[in-house]
Amino acid sequence: MISEVSDTAETVTFPAKPYSYQGELKKLWQQPLRLFRLANALREKSCGDVVSFVINRNINFTNECTGTCKFCSFKHNSIYFLTGEQILQRTAEAERLGATEICLQGGLAPKMHLEDYCQILELIHRDFPRMHLHAYSPMEVLHMSQNSGVEVNDALQELKKSGLGSMPGTAAEILVDIVRQKICPNKLNTQKWRQIIMAAHDLGIPTTSTMLFGHVESIDDRLCHLQILKEIQQETGGFTEMVLLPFIADNNMLGKIAKGADLLDRLKMHALARVALYPNITNIQASWTKLGRESAAAALDWGANDLGGTLMDEGIARNSREAPSISAEELSELIEGRGKRAVQRTTLYERA
Repeated sequence: MISEVSDTAETVTFPAKPYSYQGELKKLWQQPLRLFRLANALREKSCGDVVSFVINRNINFTNECTGTCKFCSFKHNSIYFLTGEQILQRTAEAERLGATEICLQGGLAPKMHLEDYCQILELIHRDFPRMHLHAYSPMEVLHMSQNSGVEVNDALQELKKSGLGSMPGTAAEILVDIVRQKICPNKLNTQKWRQIIMAAHDLGIPTTSTMLFGHVESIDDRLCHLQILKEIQQETGGFTEMVLLPFIADNNMLGKIAKGADLLDRLKMHALARVALYPNITNIQASWTKLGRESAAAALDWGANDLGGTLMDEGIARNSREAPSISAEELSELIEGRGKRAVQRTTLYERA
């Protein structure tokens, strides 16, 4: 519950009951100036003027995938699998550039089993024991569990033994099954996503939380999604951050019927997440790869306090005008250009 929080113009009180809470948030959505002020007040209260980023590298080890997600822009005509040597080369390059995190994700390759995913972690962890391994979405965990005939909890325990440090909370998209049937009908449902995330948290594996928005969902769907994240965080405390992922309409089937949210909608969504998730999730990330650099910097004035990572190799989905990487210096310039203080962090939001 948010109670008696000043947005510099008035005092706003949200009731505790979820239905009423969502009702108040929906009203707030329709008042952009009030939403902007309140989100900024809550950001200031939670984070002050600090805006963080992490030096990391994405390694997408394969694009072979049995999935049928209509928003996917990752599959290419030529299927590839990175070798162990290629993965280590990319990790070594990242370390030389100061990276503290490797983010591992790939397609749902039909012949990959739990041991294959563990081997990738063990390979990196052996040669780079100080590198944080942020890897495998809930959908990938379900995929490897089913392929290997093991329970999700057992798979998570094996991944942790192999060096897994945290997980991306992707594959969430919109946590409303009617919407999921339209955009990713063969993906795990809301309950299974929630089950896997909470199992990870129970095993001491922190995760991010995410939302893919700006396609066929309604504001009510977004609010249901945020409510689920808030409930999980109240129970487990395992989310490190909330990452807003605006839908990119290029090169995918969904883009034929959904063109994506406009800039105001995207900025408001960061503010709404700040307000809705307060005080349970205090890190709200703006994705420069999806928004574009200048728009991501603008989101820092709408409640966001993190610009994500340098990535070095973003190949899944990004703004067509953006490069696949950004330097720490460029991120710092974007942050300082908004009158805020740039701080390099670790994956788990400690000072690097």
